[in-house]
Amino acid sequence: MTAALNGRTALVTGAAGGFGSQFTRALLRAGAAVMATDIDEDGLERLGTTMRGAGLASDLDLRPLDISDCEACASAVEATDRRFGSLDILINNGALGMPAIREDSLTNLLAIEEVTPAWWDRMVAVNLSGAWYMTRAAVPGMKRRGWGRIITVTTSFFSMLRGRFHPYGPAKAGLEAMAAGHAREFAPDGITVNVVIPGGLADTPMVPESSGYRREDMVPAVKMVPPVLWLCSSAADGVTGQRYVAAHWDETAPVAAARAASEAPIAWPELAQTPVWPGGKPDD
Repeated sequence: MTAALNGRTALVTGAAGGFGSQFTRALLRAGAAVMATDIDEDGLERLGTTMRGAGLASDLDLRPLDISDCEACASAVEATDRRFGSLDILINNGALGMPAIREDSLTNLLAIEEVTPAWWDRMVAVNLSGAWYMTRAAVPGMKRRGWGRIITVTTSFFSMLRGRFHPYGPAKAGLEAMAAGHAREFAPDGITVNVVIPGGLADTPMVPESSGYRREDMVPAVKMVPPVLWLCSSAADGVTGQRYVAAHWDETAPVAAARAASEAPIAWPELAQTPVWPGGKPDD
């Protein structure tokens, strides 16, 4: 399935990384204009060179961005509006992985004593607050137009709950909960909010070569593309509050079958059905 996204504009955070570069390429090929952002300026330049070489750069803009800076996030959305006339699709992909703290932390997990308050604050700022800053900046324009897509990359529940996997796990759990709440909040405005995860260890630069894991045993980064493209398309109008495990999405199957194999509600809604609340249960 190829989504037709002509006339749409997307902003991708973490665009220079493994998932982000795949999202950028796929969105451009589908006809969207793309504002590709990343804190890695050299990586952005490489991305631009690659896209120019593929003949995909006419509707591409590159912008250095630290998503932990709320004012910089607002400025990136404003720049996208000026450059392309609108921002229709936000891909909250930018993240900081555990190897940023210690390179072998995927196999030799971190104890709490090794996680400094500065590292905790930095990872929560990037992996949780950054998506909120971007969403807050993007939503007003989407509301005015009555249409929008917000797609957020979280992680497996296993990683969220894993021991000695802080701050990454708790930050991604917060991101998942945030997406669930935003899906409910923005539904009346024509804005859908969904989550896509790889479903396991993914073959991206976030997993260093020194980890010892074989690349062929990981989820290829490109597996994230089919569910994301579908969610960006008009075919997914009204689909919100869902999470998709990309490793289970079969792009050769009909969309209904791909969805059935990979789709579930965002977060853990079954745990939120019986609050002790005056009157029985609050309104949504």
